[in-house]
Amino acid sequence: MLKPTARRVRHSLSARLLWLTVGVTLLVEVMILLPSLGRERMAWLTNRVTEAHLAGLTVSTAPHGVVDLSTRNELLRLSGTEAIRLVEGGRSILVLPPRGTVHAEGQINIAHETLIGSMIRAVAVVLNLEPRDILVTSPSPLQKGVIVQIVVHNPTLASHLRRYMAHIAALSVAIALLTGLMVYLVLDRILVLPMRRLTESIARFRADPEHVVPVVMPRRTRVRDDEIGLAASELTAMQTELRAALWRNARLAALGTAVAKISHDLRNILSSALLVADRLSGSEDPGTRRAATTLVTAVERATDLVTRTLTFAREGPPAVLRAGFPLDELIGEVAEQVMAQVETVTVAAEIPFGLAPPLDRTQMFRALFNLIRNAAEAGARHVTVRAASEAGVVTIDIEDDGPGLPEQARANLFRPFTGSARRGGTGLGLAIARDLVRAHGGELDLVATSDHGTLFRITLPTELV
Repeated sequence: MLKPTARRVRHSLSARLLWLTVGVTLLVEVMILLPSLGRERMAWLTNRVTEAHLAGLTVSTAPHGVVDLSTRNELLRLSGTEAIRLVEGGRSILVLPPRGTVHAEGQINIAHETLIGSMIRAVAVVLNLEPRDILVTSPSPLQKGVIVQIVVHNPTLASHLRRYMAHIAALSVAIALLTGLMVYLVLDRILVLPMRRLTESIARFRADPEHVVPVVMPRRTRVRDDEIGLAASELTAMQTELRAALWRNARLAALGTAVAKISHDLRNILSSALLVADRLSGSEDPGTRRAATTLVTAVERATDLVTRTLTFAREGPPAVLRAGFPLDELIGEVAEQVMAQVETVTVAAEIPFGLAPPLDRTQMFRALFNLIRNAAEAGARHVTVRAASEAGVVTIDIEDDGPGLPEQARANLFRPFTGSARRGGTGLGLAIARDLVRAHGGELDLVATSDHGTLFRITLPTELV
C-alpha cells in the first residue's frame, strides 16, 4: 500500500496537472500521427515509383534492352517492387515481369490519392486489412508523359509504417514528457505553489485561529490582479478580521462573566434599596415621598436592566413549545402591559379574525413586548400591529410614529449593548426579540425608519412552525 505522503503526492494538484499535460500532449501527437502516417505512405509509394523508373532506365541501356534473369531479379529487389511496367503514349515501352506468380488484388492511382484517403489506407495496411499485393499507377516523377505501373508487396509497406509509427510514438512520448514537465514547472510556480500556500495557511489558521499569523504571500503574489491574487488578498483580510473578532469575543466573554457576577450581587443590593425606597414613600413629608417615588422608579429600572442582562447572558438557544392560539388575544395582552408601563403610548391591533398560527406563546409575547416597549420608550405615541397570512408565511408588522432610529443604532442593529436607540439603553430588547423569532425559523427585519416612524417586520414560515 502507498504511504500517506506518496498517496497525497499522487493525488495532488501538481501530479494531476503533470499527467493532464502529458495526456493532452499525447492526444495532440496522436492527432498529428495519422496525417503523418498518410504522408509517409504516399512518400514510400512515390519512392518505389521513382526507383522503378530508374530500374527501367537501367534496362533500356542494356544491349537490345534485354537483361538476364539475375539482373532483372536484382533490379526488382533494389526497387522494392514485384513487377514494373512503363507506359508512354498508351503503349508499354518496358516490362520487367515478376519473379514468380503475382496476383494484384487491388489497385490505386497515386495521382488521385487524397491525404484523408491515404490516412485510411495506411491504417488499413498497418492492421493487415489491405490485399497482399497491389497495383500502383503513377505519373513518373523523372520523365513527363511516362506512366509507371508497379506491383508492391503490402506487408513490406506495413513493416515500414510500423517502424515509422514506433519512431513517432517514441518521439511523441519524449515530447509529451518534456512538454508536460516544462508546463508543470511553470504552472507549479505560478499557480500551484501560491494555492499550496493558501491551503496551508487555511489549515494552520483553522488549527489555531487566535495565534497563527495571517497568511503572508510573496509580494509578486499580492500584486497579482488575477483570481489567485484576489483570493490571497481576501484571505488575508478575512483572517485579520476574524482574529480581531475572536479577540473581541474573548474579551467580551470574559467581560460578560464578570458582569454576570457583578449583576447578581448588584441585584441583591438594588432589592435592598428598593425596600428602603418603599418605606420612604410612606413618609408624612411630601418632599420625602416625591423623592422616594423618583428613587423607586430609578431602582426598578436598574433592577430591570440587571435582570435582562443576566437573562441574556445565561440563555442558550430558546426551546420552542408550539401550540395554536389566537394571535389577536396575545397582542391585546402585550398592548395592555406596555400601556400600563408607558402611559403616553397607545397600541392598536389589526389582526385577521381566527388567525392562530402554532407558535410558542410565551416567546412571542416576549418578542412583541420588547419591540412595542422599545418603540414606546423611544418616543412613539402610537403603535400599530398588523398581521397577515399568505402563501404559507405569517407576517407581523410593528409600526410606530416615533422619531426613527439614529444612524448609530441602524449600524449596530440587533447587537446587544451597542444597538440601542435611546440614551442609556442596552439594545438587549431587539437582540432577544430576534433570537426568539429565529428560534421559530423566522426572521426579524427593519423595513423602514425615518423621522416619521419605524416599521419592523416579523416573518414566520408556517411550514417550519
